[in-house]
Amino acid sequence: MTTPLVTILDDEPTIRSILAAALEDAGFRTMGFSRATEFEAFLQTTTPDVCLVDLGLPDRDGLSLVHRLALEQGAVVIIISGRAQVQDRVTGLELGADDYIIKPFEPAEVVARIRARMRKERTKTTTGDTASFEGWTAYFDRYTLVDAQGGETPFSHAEGEVLRLFLESPKRLISRAFMQERLGGGAGESFDRAMDVRISRLRTKLKEDPKDPKLIKTIYGAGYIFLGDVVWDR
Repeated sequence: MTTPLVTILDDEPTIRSILAAALEDAGFRTMGFSRATEFEAFLQTTTPDVCLVDLGLPDRDGLSLVHRLALEQGAVVIIISGRAQVQDRVTGLELGADDYIIKPFEPAEVVARIRARMRKERTKTTTGDTASFEGWTAYFDRYTLVDAQGGETPFSHAEGEVLRLFLESPKRLISRAFMQERLGGGAGESFDRAMDVRISRLRTKLKEDPKDPKLIKTIYGAGYIFLGDVVWDR
């Protein structure tokens, strides 16, 4: 098995060095970049397994880069930023980030979160990469939803994790605790907010009525139920 590649995009050399040392000690390969332009050039030829992205870049807004990574690369995207405001965290998650770590941080925490993400990727169930439901087809290998008329809507890696969870367990209650166990990430209020954001975006992409969704139902105080009939292409 190829050693997972983690890219580190941060304009602070010390941060890059600390993260690279911790990750390489943990068995990962790393590549560091100080600017978005050189990182984007690298992405033309290589797809990392995990992207660590700082938001305060000298040549680009890190949030726009997160959005592109989430939609186009299929890599796990983790924001590492000194921006601690709730709105920054919410925006990062809305744009498709899988996790958000605030500076200053413990390198061991970053390693642990990456390991959890990689472990989850390896233990995905073998349902397949394509699922059809209620006039929609979800292609998890290219992160795309296709409607009955052939219209395509991209979804992020983070949104895909939640959608796959629903499609693997249709018509069954999925509790917040089960979602946290399967998806990992933050805890408590931050995890709940991340799930609210991702589910809201999925409902929008599935053209659900926000006041009366038909597919993804909220069971207040308990969790969610996906009500569609699902067929997996094995």
